[in-house]
Amino acid sequence: MDRRIRAAVTTEAETFVPTELQEIEINLLLEGLYQMYGYDFRGYVRASLSRRILNRMKAERLPSITALLEKVLHDRAFLERLLNDLSIRMTEMFRDPSFFAAFRSQVVPLLRELPEIRIWHAGCATGEEAYSMAIVMLEEGLADKTTIYATDMNEKALSAAKNGAFPLKKMQQYTKNYLNAGGSKAFSEYYTTDHQYAYFHPVMDERLIFAQHNLVTDSSFNEFHVILCRNVLIYFDNDLQKKVHSLIHDSLADGGLIGLGSKESILFMPKGVQYEEFNPQERIYRRGQSSTALPR
Repeated sequence: MDRRIRAAVTTEAETFVPTELQEIEINLLLEGLYQMYGYDFRGYVRASLSRRILNRMKAERLPSITALLEKVLHDRAFLERLLNDLSIRMTEMFRDPSFFAAFRSQVVPLLRELPEIRIWHAGCATGEEAYSMAIVMLEEGLADKTTIYATDMNEKALSAAKNGAFPLKKMQQYTKNYLNAGGSKAFSEYYTTDHQYAYFHPVMDERLIFAQHNLVTDSSFNEFHVILCRNVLIYFDNDLQKKVHSLIHDSLADGGLIGLGSKESILFMPKGVQYEEFNPQERIYRRGQSSTALPR
């Protein structure tokens, strides 16, 4: 788990323990979100979720979580603010550079053999990792036959991702990540700047597709050669992890590869026996393959 995520989750768990009444209110709130709007947070790790709910309640100066539920049910604008709080937004370009370096050296050679390549970034947040993958495929000469689907449940995050504008103050770290991930160009070639933001050029044009998709409630929508779902499952309880892993399994081609976060695994899930450890250090797993699968 990324140190910052671990620190955030630990801090939330240590500083907020809901009362029995608040637990009941939170359960009612989550049930209301699901019944009214179809957003299902009931299987999320409760400590982190509870802290975020309480923060929104305080920000709105509401006396209780029940009052927050009332606003959720009657105020669409308020709903969007709460959803923005509850969805996962921690990301950066070429996050965990060693993962992208391994992808370049070990996965890309397999993808070269395919007539077309489909990659799914599940839970893409504001799109930094999707843009990173697009740059990798462009530099490896595979952009013309690659389609990257980047999905998230949060419409506001997706809107930011489509704009491709990231804070200029982050470019120094992103440039370092890019170079450590095997990038060979001047990273600044990929964007223009003003005094506040870096605006990334359209990478892969129409082949980088951002769309809304909820891992918890939506079904498979294509078959993919690579699925990246990194540092998302750590926020789900065990039952929800099993559900999402089933969705991933149904969406992954024979011999396809899945990349998870540094503290996530697929091997202990019900269908984990159908995967092999392609690169255990970087949490890259490969689904068992038939004669029509990706080449060895």
